[in-house]
Amino acid sequence: MNSRKATQILRGLAAGLLIIWAGTCLLAAPPEIHVIEDGQAQIIPEAEDPSQWIRHDLFVETEFDSDGDGQLDRMHVSVTRPRQTDTAGWRLPVIYVTSPYFGGTNPGGREYFWPVRHELGATPPQRQVPEPFDAAIERPVISNSHIHDWVPRGFVVVHSSSPGTGLSQGCPTVGGDNESLAPKAVIDWLCGRAKGYTEIDNDEEVVAYWSNGRVGMTGTSYNGTLPLAAATTGVQGLEVIIPIAPNTSYYHYYRSNGLVRHPGGWMGEDIDVLYDFIHSGNPERRDWCDCHIRDQLMRKHQDRETGDYNDFWMSRDYWHDLDGMRCPMLMAHAFNDWNVVPEHSIRIYRAAREKGLMAHLYMHQDGHGGPPPFTMMNRWFSRYLLEVDNGVERGPRAWIVREHAKRDEPTAYEDYPHPDARMVPLYPSRGGVQRGCLVASRGASSEGCEQLTDNFSFDGATLAKAEWTDHRLLYVTKPLGHQVHISGFPKVHIRLAADKPAANLSVWLVALPWEEGREVHLVDNLITRGWADPQNAGNLRHSTPLVPGEFREWEFELQPDDQIIPPGQQIGLMIMSTDRDFTLHPNPGTRIMVDLDRTWIELPVVGGIEAWRHAIEEEGN
Repeated sequence: MNSRKATQILRGLAAGLLIIWAGTCLLAAPPEIHVIEDGQAQIIPEAEDPSQWIRHDLFVETEFDSDGDGQLDRMHVSVTRPRQTDTAGWRLPVIYVTSPYFGGTNPGGREYFWPVRHELGATPPQRQVPEPFDAAIERPVISNSHIHDWVPRGFVVVHSSSPGTGLSQGCPTVGGDNESLAPKAVIDWLCGRAKGYTEIDNDEEVVAYWSNGRVGMTGTSYNGTLPLAAATTGVQGLEVIIPIAPNTSYYHYYRSNGLVRHPGGWMGEDIDVLYDFIHSGNPERRDWCDCHIRDQLMRKHQDRETGDYNDFWMSRDYWHDLDGMRCPMLMAHAFNDWNVVPEHSIRIYRAAREKGLMAHLYMHQDGHGGPPPFTMMNRWFSRYLLEVDNGVERGPRAWIVREHAKRDEPTAYEDYPHPDARMVPLYPSRGGVQRGCLVASRGASSEGCEQLTDNFSFDGATLAKAEWTDHRLLYVTKPLGHQVHISGFPKVHIRLAADKPAANLSVWLVALPWEEGREVHLVDNLITRGWADPQNAGNLRHSTPLVPGEFREWEFELQPDDQIIPPGQQIGLMIMSTDRDFTLHPNPGTRIMVDLDRTWIELPVVGGIEAWRHAIEEEGN
């Protein structure tokens, strides 16, 4: 008898011993299996040897048909579990990770991105489409991530490929409903409510007899988006999620306040580019998916001409789907993530808190990615998957890694933004082509208007360091005599006019002097930034072309931050048009006039105006 047939018989025998009531897994792991110290699951010696782990794969049937073949799509799933799940009757909780990347990604380069060098509002030149590629999967392994951390501690680790990727059926939709329902189906299977099969096209069932019906999800970036997507379905059995740098809205990823904007480092990427990047699924349904999803849905509605918000983008914003969410969440992100900008996590965290959900926040000061400390993740999974009363739900809700501190040494705060943060308005005064002043009170006289000229040839760092340039306006405070703690969303109020119907608008908040060598983490130079389309002032769904010379007024938030600005530095408000590394590149020469009397920025300062005045007065001002 071959080993595969023997394994199938064992599975069938074990399945026959299951007790399933009302479609929910009720078998629980005996309490003596797990070793708990300081509220965390410890390594179980008999589960530590990888050579003794059982690894197998299967296909879980979903409730949707996203590739139009008339059959319910099946997702490719792999399992890694201690052998004692077969030999000793262990019933264990599951750590589950799902991804569109497990099947490999398109090897094509940036030649397949959208051209960014064209006028605003113009129909962009068509991009090239890469050649199709097939999944690179060696069964039964989909991924090895997380297994060495969690299997020895008495968890089963499950991986699955997203719809239309790897060996999973369906079409990739980049935020469509099937990407939420696919992990829901896997969780349903782990709890005895959905069917799994040994192959993608047979009816030989596989039962998760080793699961106790308690599932936690985690992952980073796109892999961090999908735990949130699953949680919005309200699926029973999903007890906790730890999303890391998740993309929670594809509009916020590819647009900002009506403006076409690209993720940092990926100029020219858009949602259809990402579709091509991950589409490694069934070659027989590739043409159907390309036609119906990429060409008829994405390209028709992504709108690179105006950047307006629409129903297509709204359907890919998980903020609108939170009513179904029930499980606790530990959200992790970085304040200097310019790929998936930090508002992605903060907006979901705030909404979850408003719903009364158990939600905590871990934020660090580096770039894209970066999980919470392992001890923190362990406490969360132990609390909600092993029901260890370790108190994670009590005490501080926000954990922030302070400047230059280690990632595993976050500072605890009652909440984020800091509860003592208050908005402090700062007003610019003339001299922005060099350095105008930024003060906490307006003068009696009018400041009038100042002008900048757009030129994409210069990046933001160059403009911030320039002593004199008409390609940006820069307004700075006096040197700080005491540190200032900024926590929350700075907000810009601006009144401007342009000499063309469309213009980019980019705003940076910087700490000066700009010190070379700090650009890697951008902790001390770039405080935060934001982008907006003046055509969308007051209405993200509808662009109204600018009338040359006619002023338009708007306010918008910059990216959230939590940063302590040290004494001796100056805080600067920099207004420019094109942000070379993020926005489209129109021909240089667009002139923007800024009305300084109707322009200011509000900073969320811990301690409010009193703390701000104290910081300035320490310098003798």
